This record gives sequence, C-alpha cells and structure tokens, in this order.
Amino acid sequence: MAVIDLNANNWEQEVMQSELPVLVDFWASWCGPCKMVGPVVETLAAENAGKINVGKLNVDENKSIAVQYGVRGIPTLAFFKGGSEVKRIVGAQGKEQLQKAINEVVG
Repeated sequence: MAVIDLNANNWEQEVMQSELPVLVDFWASWCGPCKMVGPVVETLAAENAGKINVGKLNVDENKSIAVQYGVRGIPTLAFFKGGSEVKRIVGAQGKEQLQKAINEVVG
C-alpha cells in the first residue's frame, strides 16, 4: 500500500472514515528528523499493508488540521482508529518502536 498524501480535501475520507486504523505522519519539508522518519514510515506502510493505512500530512500546507489536533512538534506520528486519535508519538523513532506501536493499535 502506498503512503497517502493527506490534505484538507481528503482528510475526512482517508482518516476519519477509514475502515482500517490510520498512521498519520505530520511533517514538513524543512524538518531534518522528519526526513529521517519518512523512509521508515514508508517501509512500515508496505510491510503492514492490509492491517493499517499510512498517510503523510505536510503541516505547512495544512496548518488548520495540525492546529486542530494540537501538533506542536514534528515529526508527530498519530494513530487514528474509528475517527479518533488513539496514540501519539512525537519525535523521530526507529522502525522497531514504530512497529510496536502499530501492533498495539492494530491489536
């Protein structure tokens, strides 16, 4: 499964109405740690296809969504299930820590 490019136009459909849990990577192009986490998130999206959807939301281009969810530091990785945020990780994390979080959310 490819990583979904999230924005204000598809947020409701791709995150709030998703049948599967969704991992949202809040990021920005100028953020060094975001650039480190990006490839890890993409790998996890492929390895967990069918269990979880993964999307990236550029906070500079979608400020209203970032503000709505209180994203103050990036990268922020937020997990949504049934339209509600169920888990949040702030800061760069390794693949193992992120996979553990995915396993917790997927159950």
